[in-house]
Amino acid sequence: MGKDGDDIVTAMTQTDGGERGLIAALRAGDESAFARLVEQHTGAMLRVARGYVASTEIAEEVVQETWVALLRGIGSFEGRSSLRTWLFTILINTAKSRGVRDRRNSDLEVLAFTGGTVDPARFRDSGDPYPGHWLPTEVPAAFPDTPEGSVLGDEMVAVARRELDLLPERQRTVVTLRDMLGMDSAEVCELLDISVANQRVLLHRGRAAVRQALENYLEEAP
Repeated sequence: MGKDGDDIVTAMTQTDGGERGLIAALRAGDESAFARLVEQHTGAMLRVARGYVASTEIAEEVVQETWVALLRGIGSFEGRSSLRTWLFTILINTAKSRGVRDRRNSDLEVLAFTGGTVDPARFRDSGDPYPGHWLPTEVPAAFPDTPEGSVLGDEMVAVARRELDLLPERQRTVVTLRDMLGMDSAEVCELLDISVANQRVLLHRGRAAVRQALENYLEEAP
């Protein structure tokens, strides 16, 4: 279906009608629509799967199994959630069945993790009316909006991706779902079976770590 298939996939996150069109195309065996869907989500799926299994190779197998499961199950998909949420539910369940992490990666221990992120002294403490927010003197400066800044853009993206890969699994998963896929808090909480407060802390710490890496990079740039 070519360009029309691309348009359908793009529309899936914009309108209910667009998503219905994509589902119809997948049920009809439209290879173009499926290929575009794979291109759109595989990168994020690998990052999410890697948080549950022991190696990149196994994560790749999980993603492949997820796509097979989507094709096999699309005919019975009832639309109780968005197609994207359903896709990532399949992915996470498949990853868990292949080798969920032990209790070291429980939510409690992830919440206790502080190494490798931003100095806690830069944020308001628990007694402040706005706990967890930047202190007025510590708010990060805006990234440069100059020709030189534009040249650094690709390098900054690479730095951000490297830092994302270094995050603890749950932080990486939450940041990936929220910032790469644009999922809202409710979707992420449902997918990962975590509380809103837990999701908020994981997202904040993950974003803060990536932001710190970018700040360090800009300070060191010639």
